[in-house]
Amino acid sequence: MAGAADAAAGPVALTARAPHVPADRLVAELVPPPRFGTARFDTYIPDPAQPSQTEAVKVLGDFATRLGGTAPAAGRRRWFRREPARPAGNGPRGVYLDGGYGVGKTHLLASLWHATPAPPERKAFGTFVELTNLVGALGFQQTVRTLGEHRLLCIDEFELDDPGDTVLVSSLLSRLVESGVALAATSNTLPGKLGEGRFAAADFLREIQGLSAHFRTVRIDGEDYRHRGLPEAPPPCTDEQVTAVARRVPGASLDHFPALLDHLSTVHPSRYGAMCDGVRTVCLTGVEPVPDQSTALRLVVLADRLYDREVPVLASGVPFGDLFSAEMLRGGYRKKYFRAISRLTALARDARHLVGP
Repeated sequence: MAGAADAAAGPVALTARAPHVPADRLVAELVPPPRFGTARFDTYIPDPAQPSQTEAVKVLGDFATRLGGTAPAAGRRRWFRREPARPAGNGPRGVYLDGGYGVGKTHLLASLWHATPAPPERKAFGTFVELTNLVGALGFQQTVRTLGEHRLLCIDEFELDDPGDTVLVSSLLSRLVESGVALAATSNTLPGKLGEGRFAAADFLREIQGLSAHFRTVRIDGEDYRHRGLPEAPPPCTDEQVTAVARRVPGASLDHFPALLDHLSTVHPSRYGAMCDGVRTVCLTGVEPVPDQSTALRLVVLADRLYDREVPVLASGVPFGDLFSAEMLRGGYRKKYFRAISRLTALARDARHLVGP
């Protein structure tokens, strides 16, 4: 009955939402997103053609064991008895997962978080952007005090394209290491880049400056699993198809894409997740290339929050592969744009069945 009532009420509009998010919610939400809420080492399926993926599972399992966790069994379900907690010893206090898009780095990072035997309030998982937003909300010293009580901090999508934010986070991590917090991080490299991964590892270790000695680099090769064995991205729908689905499907939102881009400029990116609360399908009409870099970067954050929440996206207009100009895809933020294209494409596949044959 609730679903019928939701449908009868019609779709919501993201452009009508400007939520206030208190700082304590930002801290409480530093957990793996719903998409990876059940991720475990033994649910990660390594590509048989990529032995580095199997090796990565073993290395992270050993790291979790040193934190008092349990050893993994890659690729198959297996139950373990919890081993007594062991001190971290003299091993590295951090691991850095180095590889391209869609090779399972976030899955493994979330698995490490789950394998660490500490209550959720004593371990944190967030993106680089979420971490900088937390510092903005709490202040640097309060963030140090809050996260300094944690056993583990996992940072997904560590970004190297903003020198100011990179120095800020590097300083924060230095203070956390002094407090005994274990660290784990991922970042992406540009698909097809010669020597993919090795450049990112070198950049990462240079940018975190004095912290490099605390990290062990874990290389993960492979193709984007979101494209592995899957059909090409579905073609865009018509405006009429998108509108009909939005009116029929419970929990759908409906927005004109240019209007949504304008609205994003009025909402702080730390609130984009809250803006999507309760939305089960996002419907967009009139998708067109983004007009400038600032708008594009805001769209990247929204794409990340939708992907985290596994919210399908149905759209009309240009394909998602045409959102960003060739100049943007060659520029300093290209990694973010390729990630957004990959994630929006995956969400578009998830939504296509709503239209019907």
